[in-house]
Amino acid sequence: MSPDNTKDRIEHSGIIPVLRARSGDEAHALVEALVAGGVTVIEVTMTVPGAVDLLRALKSEYGNRLLLGSGTVTTAEDAEATIVAGAEFVVSPSLHPEVIAATKARGKLSIPGALTPTEAITAWRAGADYVKIFPCSAVGGASYLRALLAPFPELRLIPTGGVTLQTAAEFLRAGACALGVGSDLVNAQAIARGDAEAVTATARAYLNIVAMARAGM
Repeated sequence: MSPDNTKDRIEHSGIIPVLRARSGDEAHALVEALVAGGVTVIEVTMTVPGAVDLLRALKSEYGNRLLLGSGTVTTAEDAEATIVAGAEFVVSPSLHPEVIAATKARGKLSIPGALTPTEAITAWRAGADYVKIFPCSAVGGASYLRALLAPFPELRLIPTGGVTLQTAAEFLRAGACALGVGSDLVNAQAIARGDAEAVTATARAYLNIVAMARAGM
């Protein structure tokens, strides 16, 4: 898939669920529940046991119905391995120029992490397609996003860390291209207690918030 197509799908979705799980079985159950709720984009973090194998399995099962990315990637080697397994975008919690370079060399989308203005513009000028602002809620949330975009309006930002059903719309109104959503949506505890429907319902709620926020912008 081309980087432009990947961008279109990410921005059309508006949310990137960040998948963290304690096992492959738990990860598969979470993905199934998310997809049932209308999710079409998922970031599989390297903290999931067997993350590369999981990406490969999800790619085989869902094909182009699900846009897959890899997350918590901090080395060029991991970037390349996850791309081979099916990742169309590579996300880092921090700034690693070698990861950006390896991702771009493979023709995939690069989303490095940054927090300060210096980190954000450095990531952008190193070739980032989007910059993940993490942990965004710890430094002011949506108001911090607005503050970053004031001197750097060219940045394409994806806030992550502290995105909830209560804050999602404000992040979008502040200029976010999409939202990285963690445990508020990718709720492993719900899966553990046999309540996959809770994850599915939350996914629907997030997608509805994205649609309503954009309609009002």
